[in-house]
Order: sequence, then C-alpha cells, then structure tokens
Amino acid sequence: MIQYNQFVLDNGLKVFVHEDASTPMAAVNILYNVGSRDEDPARTGFAHLFEHLMFGGSKHIPSYDEPLQRVGGENNAFTSPDITNYYITLPTANLETAFWLESDRMLSLSFDQNVLDVQQKVVIEEFNQRYLNQPYGDVWLKLRPLAYQQHPYRWATIGKDISHIENATLDDVKAFFFKYYLPNNAILVVAGNVTTEQVKQLCKKWFEPIPAGNEYIRSLPAEPRQTQARLKDHLADVPLNAIYKAYHMPGRFDTDFQTADLLSDLLGRSKSSRLYQQLLKEQQLFSNIGSYLTASVEPGLFMVQGNLNEGVTLEQADAAINAVLQEVTDQLVPENELIKVKNQAESTLAFSEVELLNRAMNLAFAANAGDPDLVNQEAAKIQAVTPDSIQEIARQILRPDNSSTLYYRRRA
Repeated sequence: MIQYNQFVLDNGLKVFVHEDASTPMAAVNILYNVGSRDEDPARTGFAHLFEHLMFGGSKHIPSYDEPLQRVGGENNAFTSPDITNYYITLPTANLETAFWLESDRMLSLSFDQNVLDVQQKVVIEEFNQRYLNQPYGDVWLKLRPLAYQQHPYRWATIGKDISHIENATLDDVKAFFFKYYLPNNAILVVAGNVTTEQVKQLCKKWFEPIPAGNEYIRSLPAEPRQTQARLKDHLADVPLNAIYKAYHMPGRFDTDFQTADLLSDLLGRSKSSRLYQQLLKEQQLFSNIGSYLTASVEPGLFMVQGNLNEGVTLEQADAAINAVLQEVTDQLVPENELIKVKNQAESTLAFSEVELLNRAMNLAFAANAGDPDLVNQEAAKIQAVTPDSIQEIARQILRPDNSSTLYYRRRA
C-alpha cells in the first residue's frame, strides 16, 4: 500500500507526497502529460527530442547534471507514447537542489540553437543505431502503422521519419514547450524521508511562481475496431526469421487490463508458459518466443513474438502460434495454472514497490490516469481474475480478425 498526501498549487501543478522515514533518500518525479501520441503527424519525434533538450540547460541554469552530481544525486528520463517522465534521486538533506533544477526548466529552457543542433544530432544517431542499423531494430516502425490505422500510436516515439527531427526549428521547439511543459499539465511526486509540509513550502517557493498556460485538452482519433486480419511481409538482413503478432486490447487502466496481463503471462512470460513449452520445447519451432503487452494508457497491443529455428517456415510458425491461442479461447484455463501466474504477478508487484523511485513513478502514472488510488488496487484486481474471465478476454482479444502479423523474413 502506497500512502500519500496531495495538494494542488495555484498554477495547477498537482503534487503528491509519499512519506517514508525509513530511508535517507528522496525521489522527485515529474510527469508531463505529453507523449508521442500528442504530436503533429507532420512533426513526430518531438516528445522524445524534448527528453534530450531538457538536459541541455534551462533559463538560469546552463548545466543540469553538474549541480546534481555535487549533492550526490542521480537523474534520468524516458518518453512513451503517453507521457514524458523525469526523475531524480538524491539524499533528502539536499532535496531543495532538485526543486531548484526542476522548477527552472519547467519555467523555460535556454532555447539555445547550439543545444538544439547537438541534440538533433544525438537523436538522429540514436535513430540510425537503434532502429535502422541493428537486426530487427525497425520492427516497431513497421508494426505500429500496420496495427493502427487512425490513432497516433501508429508511429514510434522516435518518430515516423527522422527528417521531422532534422528539420525542427527553434520556433517549433518553443511552440512545443509552451504548449505542453506547463505546471497545469504536470504531476509532481516527492517520495522518501520528507514531510508534506516541507514539500508544500518548497513547492510554494520554487514551483508556484511559474505561470500556468492554456489547458491542454486531448482530442485524439479513436482507433476503429479491426475486422480483418492484416499481414506484412518484410525482407531484411537478419540472422533468423521472426514473427510478430499484435492484437488490439484494453488500455492500462481499463477494467480488463489485469485479466489480459495474466493471459499474456500464461501464454508467454516464462519457461513454463504455454508458448514456450509447446512451440519451443516440444515442437522445437522457435529459438525464443514470448508474449507481453504494450500497456499504453489508451487501447494498446497484446503481443506475441518469436525467432524461428532453421528450417521452420513463417507460415508453419504462425499456424502453430494460432493453435496455442485458439486453445485458450476454447478451453478454460486450469485453476492451478492461473494461481501460478497470479502469484508471479503479485510477487513482481511487491518487489517493484520495494524501490522508492518505483513507488513515486507508479503513483504519478495512476494520478495521470485520473485516480491516484489506482496505484493501490493492482493486487485486488489480480486476485479477482478467474478462469472464466481469462477465457472471455481471450475471446475478445485473440480473434483472427483482430490480428496484425509481421513476417520478418531473413534475406537468403
């Protein structure tokens, strides 16, 4: 159970405090309610670019990392289709340093052309190295637009085309910042050996003077229900043939998410899962295979993917996967099999809450979804899943006409 207090500043910044006197450390997490789904389709990759730009100097502080390192702090960030998240861990005695740094870059970046030039080159190099120049690196660049026809999840966080980043101007960057990087579009979570009153005073000093901006009201096109199976065949210089199957499913905070999550565990989480046991160990069709969820806020994807053994055709592998998926739609999962994956899921949840930073992040994610109490409902939702609900969600998700399949074929 993650206990918390909350308050809202006059400028709209939502603040949550999780007090834990058992640690000498503090975690400061700022979530901005902007991800790649919020981008202009003609200017994609900006949310990820900003993850880099935010470390390139702010209005009054030319170097972000150096002052933090001097007080024993560490920081990082990540971008997803849904959010951009920045976090710091440091000794509680130096907590105010984190407030000073984060408030200054929420107020304004330096908007230095040299910084933009450098970070554009960094992101372009990342695009080339991670997505274009390594085996299977461009899978999501091909799979997302296959699975999504309307919703902006159809492009990856790196962007649709690197030219969007190459052509970004300082005016483009300023417009993006002042639309999304606002106190009233952010959530601050402070966790650790702190008091709520202490955090309130620091927030009033450092964050409350930052003016609110225009409220961002998200209005994105909904993805239509898929009614026909989709298949894309791609030829590339890779060591093994691979298959990727995507099925539309409920979003991260929807009612049926935990049921779908346990279904993916049953099918492909571990060496005792059905896909592994039947297709890798028994039939020896795959060198690796598993299933997982994208866990996006809006309806996401239920994924099955694997690398094939030599001599196995993609069509043969696809048919074998479909047979395993059909099995869970036709027959109830035995209670003992479900109990096993429930125990695994609850154990993972419990271990995740040992880390102070994880607690801070999970609280921020739940608050951003509209209800911070969601952070404490996971275990109960896991326990509520039954064999009947597993079969029902399998029938909803694992329909052949709900599938988008990418054959990643090795060049002969």
